[in-house]
Amino acid sequence: MYEFIFYLSSVIAVIAAGTILVVRHPVYAALYLIVSLLALALLFFLLGAPLLAAFQVMLYAGAILVLFLFMMMVMNLRTERNLPLLLPASWGGVALLALLLWLVILLLLSRSSLDMAVNIMVIGPTAVGNALFGPYLVVVEAAAILLLAALVAALYLSRRGKR
Repeated sequence: MYEFIFYLSSVIAVIAAGTILVVRHPVYAALYLIVSLLALALLFFLLGAPLLAAFQVMLYAGAILVLFLFMMMVMNLRTERNLPLLLPASWGGVALLALLLWLVILLLLSRSSLDMAVNIMVIGPTAVGNALFGPYLVVVEAAAILLLAALVAALYLSRRGKR
């Protein structure tokens, strides 16, 4: 059961990530990005890193995606005006999200998840904190500066002729 959920979740993540590149509407791309990030969170949980799974949901699927949607609104990236949001292009994302929800429910209701929890070595918050603020401190700070520079560049590019 564990392997089935793992492989199906990884297939969902790959399909959603590939669909981000194909879909034309930016809001639909954000929907597929949510599905991909939630599938990755499930993969992190299955690999024994529940803290990283929680970070994946809270930081990426929550905060960063809200920032992306805000930037879409600021830059006014809508290609078509006044289209309804539930078009056939979004049904695939909703279906993948429903399949992912079914996998999570299946994982929670299965008896093997209790056995799995005993056999997996869990990475705790202390180990993650020691790694982030120990040998990887420079990398974490560089990623923060890179994200700040990307935000400033996106805001600069969104200005239209206000020079």
